[in-house]
Amino acid sequence: MPALRPSPLAEQAAAQIEERIRSGEWPVGGKLPGEVALAKELGVGRSTVREALRTLAAAGMVHARQGSGVFVTADRPSAGDDWATRLRAAELAHIYEVRTMVEVQAARLAAERRTAADLAAVDAALAARRAAGGAKDADFVEADIALHTAIVAAAHNPVLDDLFAQFAPILREHLVELVGLFGLREGDPNQGYDTHAELVRALHAGDPAEAGRVLAAELEATRARLLAS
Repeated sequence: MPALRPSPLAEQAAAQIEERIRSGEWPVGGKLPGEVALAKELGVGRSTVREALRTLAAAGMVHARQGSGVFVTADRPSAGDDWATRLRAAELAHIYEVRTMVEVQAARLAAERRTAADLAAVDAALAARRAAGGAKDADFVEADIALHTAIVAAAHNPVLDDLFAQFAPILREHLVELVGLFGLREGDPNQGYDTHAELVRALHAGDPAEAGRVLAAELEATRARLLAS
């Protein structure tokens, strides 16, 4: 299988896994290969595989069983006007209102529940976001979403994981447009780095109130910009 290429990797990974489920290679009721094996086959990192699996779980195609692995539950996404379809039809300002509800609580929980491994993953994602300052807008947004994904994962709440997995692809699409539309990186290729670093420090300090405050202010600033445009 050829390695995947940007962008975005998680969506491509989810599409390839879905295709192989549909083909019967991984039948309903069967167990998917582990994260390490999937990452190697798809040519992506384990965090990308996790995001792809969360997307498929939200679509009702797979289900993770604690301590047992991820199992196939359907050979196609749930039919009808699903959550992802409704998100794509919604106004971005409304999406940001709900995103704030989800992510601010996730940040608070992450500050309480984060493990050493979670902090290492968040630190690595923050460093990758900073390194993407010299990259094109799409790659910068990809790095930003990866950081937020790592923070949500540190909350250790699978429902929040699934909710954010539904938001991520839509956010990615819109954020690439917004960065260009508002010129957000003009004069500051690492736009928002200081705020994100402050958020990560709050996680390290185990300060839920501060983590929630910093992220709420960051997301509200973007929502206000959207409403004013």
